[in-house]
Amino acid sequence: MKKVLIALDFDPSAQKIAETGFSFAQRMKAEVTLFHVLANPQHYKLTEHVTIMGFAGRLNTNEELSEKALEPQKISQLFLDKSKHYLGDNHIQTLIGDGDCSEAILKAANKIGAEVIVMGSHSRKWFENTTMGSVTEKVLQNTTIPVLIIPTKKQTKS
Repeated sequence: MKKVLIALDFDPSAQKIAETGFSFAQRMKAEVTLFHVLANPQHYKLTEHVTIMGFAGRLNTNEELSEKALEPQKISQLFLDKSKHYLGDNHIQTLIGDGDCSEAILKAANKIGAEVIVMGSHSRKWFENTTMGSVTEKVLQNTTIPVLIIPTKKQTKS
């Protein structure tokens, strides 16, 4: 395995996904690309202060911000750059995609020649105990590249 694509979003679980994926890639002596898919610009209006791997983002949601003022591309690149810095390896590549998340992940994996895709399984569906996130499912259904799925659901103590 020589190339690993790690798909990250702004969910706090991104830190666990990045750390686990990076550790996996190091053991394999593989190149790492951190990847983020641009979402709807309105999703970049964070309702609270979020800190993930040194990225601290907060936008004042009391203001009406235009899509242009949000600058999702710049916010996403800053997030990936901070994540790269957090992981402590200047050789990490970063890549931003757009469109449907699962399609963008698959396209990026093919573009860089990834031999493994690392992503989380955080599901926001009501039946999250029986299935993984829909993006993860779509990637699994449409790729021949191995996928390392990092479970990110918070464990409840029994």
